This record gives sequence, C-alpha cells and structure tokens, in this order.
Amino acid sequence: MRSTLLAMALSAALAVPTFAGEPAWRETAIKQRIDPASLAGPLSAEALRDLVQKGRDLFEARFTILDGAGRPNATQAIVPTASRRPAEQAFQRLAGPDANACASCHNEPVTGGAGGFVTNVFVSEGFESADFDTLDPQFSNERGTNHLFGAGLVELLAREMTVDLVAVRGLALKQARASGEPARMDLASKGVAFGRITALPDGSVDLAELDGVDADLVVRPFTQKGVMTSLRQFTVNALNHHHGMQPDERWGARWTGTADFDGDGVADEIGTGEVSALVAFQASLPPPRETALDDPAWRNAAAIGRQRFADLGCETCHRPSLPLESLAFADPGPVDMAGTLRRGDVETPAVYDLALLEWAKTLPRNDKGEILVPLFGDLKRHRIADTRTAALGNETLAQRFVERDVFMTAELWGIADTGPYGHRGDMTTLDEVIRAHGGAASDSAKAYRDLPEAERSALIAWLKTLRIEP
Repeated sequence: MRSTLLAMALSAALAVPTFAGEPAWRETAIKQRIDPASLAGPLSAEALRDLVQKGRDLFEARFTILDGAGRPNATQAIVPTASRRPAEQAFQRLAGPDANACASCHNEPVTGGAGGFVTNVFVSEGFESADFDTLDPQFSNERGTNHLFGAGLVELLAREMTVDLVAVRGLALKQARASGEPARMDLASKGVAFGRITALPDGSVDLAELDGVDADLVVRPFTQKGVMTSLRQFTVNALNHHHGMQPDERWGARWTGTADFDGDGVADEIGTGEVSALVAFQASLPPPRETALDDPAWRNAAAIGRQRFADLGCETCHRPSLPLESLAFADPGPVDMAGTLRRGDVETPAVYDLALLEWAKTLPRNDKGEILVPLFGDLKRHRIADTRTAALGNETLAQRFVERDVFMTAELWGIADTGPYGHRGDMTTLDEVIRAHGGAASDSAKAYRDLPEAERSALIAWLKTLRIEP
C-alpha cells in the first residue's frame, strides 16, 4: 500500500498536466497545445505577455521526432508537395530540414536576431520545388539569416501601405469610369513612391509603370526578396522547410486530406494556436535603436557619418523612419493568403496591441501623433546590381517572379549586431557591402568610394550605433 501511494505521489509530482499527464522527461519540445479559441479580440496585457512567452518557448524549442520533426515524404515547397524520392537522411543542409530550433539560426546577438554564415539557408523558387542535394545555383539561392527585431512594426507598416496603394487603384478606376478616359495616378504611401497605375474605362488597369511592388499592390516586407506577406506566412513556411514540422493550417486535412502529410507517423504537428504564439513572439520583439555613445571621439565621428549618409543620397531608399498610424497587430492579418490562417477562418481575429509593451512607450511620434518607426528602409524592392557591380545580384534562380538583381531594401536598424552582410552573408565588413551596391544605388556607392577615408570611417562609425538592445 505504501509503495503504491509513493508511486502515485511520484507520478503526480512528475506529470505534465497540460500535455496528457506525460512525464516531464518525455523527449518532446512541445509541452502544451494552445487553444486557438482563446485567441480572439484584443488580448489584455497579461494575456499578451503569456502568449509571447509561449511563443518564445516554441521559438527556442528543439523539435524532436516525437513532435514530428522531419518530413520523410514531403518537400520544402510552400505548396504541400510529396517528395519525389525517399529521404535518405532526416536532416540535410540544402533542401532541409536543416535546423532543430528557430533560435538555431536566429540567435545573434540574442534569440530573434540574425545568424552567421554557418546558418545560411538555401531557398528555391518556392512553390513546388524538387528536393535537391547540390550547390548548383540553378536549383537554389544561398541566403543569410535576417534578424526579426521590430518585425511587428514592419508588418504593420506594410499593411497600412497596402491599404494606401489599393485606395489609389480604386480612385483611379472610379475616375476612369466616370470620365470615359484613362486615369493615370501616382502610387505612393508614407512618402515612398511605387510608380504609377493607369486605370481604363473598361475596368482594367495598366501596371506597366509599377515600381518595387507586386501587381496586386500588396507590400510584402519579409525576406530579402520581399516575397513574404506576413510573419504568419513566414512562420508556416519556415516550420516545414527548416524543421519538417507541418502546421495543420496548410498541411492538415482541410487542404491535403490527411493529418499526416509527410508520413512520419505524427499527425497535426503544429496547430494554429502554436503558430499564433510564434507570431506574437516575433511581432513583440523590440525595434533596434540608435545608441547613445560614451566615447567622445566615436560620438563626434558618428555625427559626421550620419550627415554623410544623408549627403550621399542613401536616405532615398534607407529612409530614417516611416510613420505608422496604429500599433494594433491583428492575427491573422488582412492580406494573409491561402495556406495560412485567414480572416474568414476565424470569427474574430486576435489583436496584439504592441502599445502595451514597454518599448512602444519610447517610440517617437510626429505632429500627427503617428509613430515614427526608425527602420532605415522603405519596404520596396530595388535593382541593386548591374554588370559592373554584380556582387549583390549574382544569383541564377529568380524567386517568386522577382528578377535576380532585384531585392528589398535592407532595413539598417540593428546592422551593428547582425553581420556578416549581403544577401549571402559573405561580406564581413560594412565597407564591403556599401561598395558592392550597384544598380539604383550606383551613384551613392560611387560617392562613398570617392569620400576621404576619414569620412568613410565616420559613416561606418555611425552605422555601428544602430544596435539591437534586448
């Protein structure tokens, strides 16, 4: 009797009540499921903190085969695609899976940050890619790991910019119908120009003059090519590609007819609640800042460098800040696509009010009360290479219909802590990557090269003040 009571007490002490009473030592990374029904409407500050912590736990979790890590019968493609050949190894660095945890790559200087060259990933054109086990650039592009700090602000900016551009299209169509003549209008939002659109009286639109945005006018702020709409889309893609963990909102029975698409014996590996927690964590990461300097010499050099940055025309693309009207981050978002949870899939989206976070209280505002997001970017694609200066466009494979030498403007906030640089992470200094700018940035790069060495050094001194401060 005594031994039975002792066993019962031991079992109770060691049980994990949130996961079917399994013992704490069970080799799973996911210790509890998150009920998506609990995520609706505005979350309180306490509920948001709890969800963010759960998201951090998942971001740092090292997934195991008991969780469903690996994808023996599925590829890295963003459209659920059965593998064309049996997987010889559970992990491989090319087509993946290639990481145990999100934080395996996003870890410099801290969790959520960037990654060194060793964490490079290989991305295909993305839709129904075959598995590949070669470095031949016709099959994939090698890319460095971007940091995620300030990512929630970036997505909110992109959503507001999309609304502005779509409104211009609607106005042009209305004018064309009313006048019976083509209506040509500038496409712009938050001071960033995206070319022009011409609406025709028959309701069609001429998109030949678009610049730096997709034909649907959705600003896609994530990845170096600017092809990911939201943190949710990025997260769903990455879970399958890098970990072999299939979110059920894309690989589940609704879309594929099976709860175990990859055939590894684990059904419904990641639920919508877990994806939501990962999104909340990433969206809550504080933005990098321009740091105050104690060293007088560095401080003086940085002041000169900041001015030279403007003088060289770098702010044309690397805009010091963009205005944001609202800090309310709805999940799912308004432009999430098929394969991720969408507005129509839920009765009420969850809302993570970033204004509840301490860091949000220190963000500057303009005279309209808008938040000034200090990203040093423009959320727009630009041609960044040419035949004379090709280092930043040396890829063979186009991605998502974006030309090989066209990339999203890299946000410079946090750049001091997120080297190496360039799309492949193969440039070890800021001087190298500035000199490598071609295409639309050729004039600025030449002007930089022509500066006296002391002024180039001062510009680098200023860039080194743009830091991630967790």
